[in-house]
Amino acid sequence: MARIQIPLPERFSFETCLSVRIGDINYGGHLANDALLRLAHEARLRWLRCLGYASETAIEGAGIIIADAAVCYRAEAFHGDALRFALAADDLNRHGFDLLYAVSDDKTGKEVARLKTGVVFFDYQKRKVAPMPEIFAGKLCP
Repeated sequence: MARIQIPLPERFSFETCLSVRIGDINYGGHLANDALLRLAHEARLRWLRCLGYASETAIEGAGIIIADAAVCYRAEAFHGDALRFALAADDLNRHGFDLLYAVSDDKTGKEVARLKTGVVFFDYQKRKVAPMPEIFAGKLCP
């Protein structure tokens, strides 16, 4: 089976650290795959707040949804580890973009995972895909 490849950019526009909590640990004693996606969700919300948005549903009159997600695991993480999430927007289009995440152990710098989420703008009142707000796009491409 071919493995997913997630190339990372040279630069990231945002970084944040998150702790691995006991509830993030699976039966193998390490970070669970579903927990990594929850941590990525928290990192994404922090990134949006840094851009000036209070939530994923209040971005210049629109919201976002995650259309797809891909994860490449590189190393284990354990309870109490601090993980550094570096985020960068990529492949902007009319309705959204890809958000790339480089996840590393904050103490050792060892790469733990790479993620990509396909972000699509969504009109929650009309329940349909919406165009990316120009003001938001401008914050991604200064």
